Amino acid sequence: MPDIFETPRLLIQRLRYEDASEIFYTYASKPESTRYLSWPTHQSMKDTRQFLQYARSAWQAGTEFSYSIRLKDTYRMVGSIGVLNDSGKTHFGYVFGPLHWGKGFATEACLQLLELLKSNSDVHHIGTFVDAENVASASVLYKCGLVEEAHLVKWYRFVNQGNEPKDCILFKLPMEI
Repeated sequence: MPDIFETPRLLIQRLRYEDASEIFYTYASKPESTRYLSWPTHQSMKDTRQFLQYARSAWQAGTEFSYSIRLKDTYRMVGSIGVLNDSGKTHFGYVFGPLHWGKGFATEACLQLLELLKSNSDVHHIGTFVDAENVASASVLYKCGLVEEAHLVKWYRFVNQGNEPKDCILFKLPMEI
């Protein structure tokens, strides 16, 4: 995966240690942003720094690629996007600060990430899943060309929702093999 890529409005670059405070204050400490995520809301900068250490080692291992998403015109961080790689079977996810919802940034970032993944000959599957109640993210995924692969009943326990099993929608990007 490249260290950096762009869209018309966004600069998407590999996460850096210097991003810690922006990550924490933009989205990682915000319960409304982390509600549907697989990782717990950060309670302190220590949590964010530990995540960045993990992100660096995962990038080096080729198993996960985490990026910041910034506005080109102001360089302000608005969110993050990442890819898990399991020998060409990829799973992606994203998060945005609540101040940046509803502006098309998720769709724009996802479309560009999907283009990168589709152009990688080692990638044979692209997918993700969302809490069935997360209508906004499901809408982004449909706009990006993903299709519902399955509706899974009480399939995943989201740590920021009391660890109760939730219904989820499993998405995939149709690909020619």
